[in-house]
Formats: sequence, C-alpha cells, structure tokens
Amino acid sequence: MRHLIALTAVCALAAFTVACASPASRFYTLNAATTPAATSSDLSVVVGPVSVPAVVDRPEIVVSTGPNQVRLDEFNRWASPLQNNIARVVADNLIAMLGTPRVTLFPQTLSADADYRVAIEVQSFDSAPGEAAAMDAVWTVRRTKDGRTEPGRTTVREAVQENGYDALAAAHSRAVARLSLDIADAVRALDRSGP
Repeated sequence: MRHLIALTAVCALAAFTVACASPASRFYTLNAATTPAATSSDLSVVVGPVSVPAVVDRPEIVVSTGPNQVRLDEFNRWASPLQNNIARVVADNLIAMLGTPRVTLFPQTLSADADYRVAIEVQSFDSAPGEAAAMDAVWTVRRTKDGRTEPGRTTVREAVQENGYDALAAAHSRAVARLSLDIADAVRALDRSGP
C-alpha cells in the first residue's frame, strides 16, 4: 500500500512539473533581400538613427488583435532590438542595391566620413499573423558634402499566408526591402543631381 501511495505521489509530482513548465521562447530576425546590384559603386552610406514606435520597442512580438488592441507574445520574440534589426537589414539591402560595400550603421561611423546619411522614423509596425505585416516609415537621405536632402515616405503592407511567426518575420523582411529600395532610389537621385 505504501508503495502504491509513493508511486502515486511521484506520478502526481511529475505531472505537476510538466504542466508548470513554460514553453520555450522562439526568436526571430529580419533578413535582407538577396538581389545583387547590376553595377558597382564607391558610394558610402551611414544608416541611422532608426526609431520605432514605443509600443513595438520591446523584445516580444506585438500582435495586432483589433483596431485598438494589441497582444504581447511572450514566447515569440525579436532576437535583437527592432530598431537595430531594421537598421542592419536596410544596410545589408543597400549594399546589394547600390553595389557598394561601404554601408555602415550609425553610430559606428562618423557621418562626416560618408557621402550620404539615412535617418529612418518607423511610425507604425503592425503584425497580424496569418493576415499581414504593415509598416509606415518616413525617412531622409542627406548628402554630407552640401547638406542637400531627399525626404520620403514608405507605406507597405505585405500579405502573410500562414499563421506562423516565420511567415510574419518574412513578410516584415519584404516590407523592409521595399523601404530599402525607396531609400536606394533617393540616394541614386541625389548622386545624379550633382553638387
């Protein structure tokens, strides 16, 4: 009888331990587009600063659940701060799109050392798994030698076909690629315009 009670207690303890164990967190990152540039260039660009809305400036992925409601997903997180993630991906995309290896992140390089500086303010960064990833960003490209600027706005919504967070991160990566393309076009336009 004692043996049966001890066995029951061990089984109950094991079941309790399994029930209380929290699920493992998963970490996601944005990825750069892999489109190589047609020509090479010696332009130098500094990307940053990049700012994001306070509501998404956290490790947890913030999911839009309604027009005025969001949910923090404790177990699906960004692997690095979102503004750093966006800056890194824009820089990687510009390397490919402009055909120059001389793209760095602010504040790692003094902006005076670069031909162009890009500042980005992400005004919205919405995540709806299985629906869409949306981003609205205003940005400015400034030519260092004369201070001439090219402002712009990129508003993009990428459909998400699957409910998983992998698909959501991929859609946000496509949105950042569109932002990068708009910025690359502005750098090219300023470069063609001369002093």
